[in-house]
Amino acid sequence: MPSRPTKLIPPTFSRTPSLDAEAVELSVAIELPEGVEAIGLAVAPAADGAGAGDDIPAALGLDRAALTRAGFTGEIGQTLVIPSQDAPTYIAVGAGAPEKRTPAALRDIAAAFARAASSFASIGLDVARSFDLDPASAGQLVVEGALLARYRYTELKRETKRTPLVALHLVAGAEDLPETATGAHRGEVLARAANLARDLANTPPGHLTATDLAEVAETLGAANGLDVEVFDKDALIELGLGGLLGVNAGSVEEPRMIKLRYTPKDDDGSPIEAAGHLALVGKGIMYDSGGISLKPSDPSHAAMKMDMTGAGAILSAMTALEELRCTSSVTAFLMCTDNMPSGSATMLGDVLTFRNGTTVEIKNTDAEGRLVLADGLSLAVEEEPDAIVDIATLTGAAIMALGTKTAAVHGTDQGIVDQTLASSKATDEQLWQLPLERSYRKQLDSDVADLANIGGRFAGSTLAALFLAEFVGDIPWAHLDIAGTMLVESDESWRSKGATGYGTRLLIDLALNFRA
Repeated sequence: MPSRPTKLIPPTFSRTPSLDAEAVELSVAIELPEGVEAIGLAVAPAADGAGAGDDIPAALGLDRAALTRAGFTGEIGQTLVIPSQDAPTYIAVGAGAPEKRTPAALRDIAAAFARAASSFASIGLDVARSFDLDPASAGQLVVEGALLARYRYTELKRETKRTPLVALHLVAGAEDLPETATGAHRGEVLARAANLARDLANTPPGHLTATDLAEVAETLGAANGLDVEVFDKDALIELGLGGLLGVNAGSVEEPRMIKLRYTPKDDDGSPIEAAGHLALVGKGIMYDSGGISLKPSDPSHAAMKMDMTGAGAILSAMTALEELRCTSSVTAFLMCTDNMPSGSATMLGDVLTFRNGTTVEIKNTDAEGRLVLADGLSLAVEEEPDAIVDIATLTGAAIMALGTKTAAVHGTDQGIVDQTLASSKATDEQLWQLPLERSYRKQLDSDVADLANIGGRFAGSTLAALFLAEFVGDIPWAHLDIAGTMLVESDESWRSKGATGYGTRLLIDLALNFRA
């Protein structure tokens, strides 16, 4: 078969995050250094509607009446740039009423400021002290919000008006400096991982194939303390990964299965006893045409370069575990291929045999994500972990049920589901549990095989989860269906237009706090 054209521009993220040319200088001090171009100061709403302005930072040079005339009330997410002929430029940032000052709100406030200061390269913030949070959490949330909000994917543009963020400075009280700095560093690592996931998902499919992703994983793994194994097509045949190979059958690009392993280590680099063993499985459909069940040419089809978001989130999350001293061992399986129509593509009515011996009748080739995940789950079971979590842009049904801001979670064990929900809350990556209604399982029966890959018209997210549940045995398992949350059409708080990197920070938090 003919090969695809050589890529004109290699993936820019093949360099490790620590070597990123746009790494941001981060500092925490009791006052901002010289040279800061824009400074964000927190302003609360007037108490009880009164006009008293003694709580407004004097540096803004405005009283409450002037702010009100400008339309600024101090609500969370509001910003007001104060014109000035001299540097620095001050920006009022709404802190909200005390009862609204949640951790997620602090992240949103930092993001709002970073967007308002988008034309400045060196920015400073004094907002965290308005919140009743421990210094480490405050530092983390502010840095996360600012760095995530300033993200832009511009790698393939010859010219861009984007001003790169060069320096981010935080103000903290003298007694809080060490803890705030620790939290700020953690926030930097989390944001860096999420932005890596965004880079991966935003990259066009012709610039990031399954083999490319494997090369990226090897580079990132070597720099971040991960053991990486890459399995080519011959190895996949030997492993009996019929689901992954079946989806790949119509493509000129080879598939890859990427296995990542993180082992917790002591300061001297020697392995330590792990608090638990978590397995992760990610859908890595590098481009999804639907196969023989071809998708219509519409905006959702154009976004199918992001059908590898699950695998991208896992890879990116794994790069953070060593630096954040994760105490659990984590094994990940990234199941990567594109899904293309051709004379060799899997046909409707074909039967595939999976790693664990299960046979599946293919009734829709656009229900391909569950096929590659099934092989990944079978491999994960063989590792005998304490729990398995998979993550995938899997069903349109999840979007219809929960929209674009909330992902779905199903599971066979409430303990691991609850851990994912706790990490969702901590990272403000919204998650909602949907039922694994067993009575629907009969819809997946096949006349010629053990299973069919689709069921009836309704409860599509649940039916997909029921299919996957056939491959996890008795091991506690949770399934994250993130189809709706993979991208946003415009900037929303810390979510920058395009790929969101959803799931990256959630999985990092899950791994850091995982208990068997």
